[in-house]
Amino acid sequence: MSLKLRNMTSIYLYRDEQILLLYRQGGRVVNNVWIGSAGGHFEPYELNDPEACILREIREELGLGPEDIEDLALRYVALRRTKGEIRQNYYYFGRLKETVDKNLTSNEGICKWFSVGEMNNLKMPYTAGYVVKHYCETGRFTKEVYIGAADGKTVEFIQMPEF
Repeated sequence: MSLKLRNMTSIYLYRDEQILLLYRQGGRVVNNVWIGSAGGHFEPYELNDPEACILREIREELGLGPEDIEDLALRYVALRRTKGEIRQNYYYFGRLKETVDKNLTSNEGICKWFSVGEMNNLKMPYTAGYVVKHYCETGRFTKEVYIGAADGKTVEFIQMPEF
């Protein structure tokens, strides 16, 4: 059996104690759920550069550039096997600069700011929901990178140290 790889990125922008989410509408893969502020599939030239992918996606979907975001960092890599694919999701977090208007719009759906406590009960894609939960409980207090593996019941995260 041959498994295909699907590489995707997503970013969660935060400011103060709120995180920007997007209610995705009209997507062919992800639709009518809350997702990160922006994200999508890798272009072939981005295959080994998820940061290039997320920077392109935030420009396309939110009209933002790297000059509008501080502390951009890869924080989570999640793996899930589904529909004959291994889906690799690279989750970034970054702070929207104070000088940038918070009233963002997206060509992919509806943008809304949420407090940390409001996000736990939102309908999200499988691994994204676990990333948000882990980030709210643990990840926002660290600078660590976590890797998560989905087993159909949960996503287990461990720190991914550099050595």
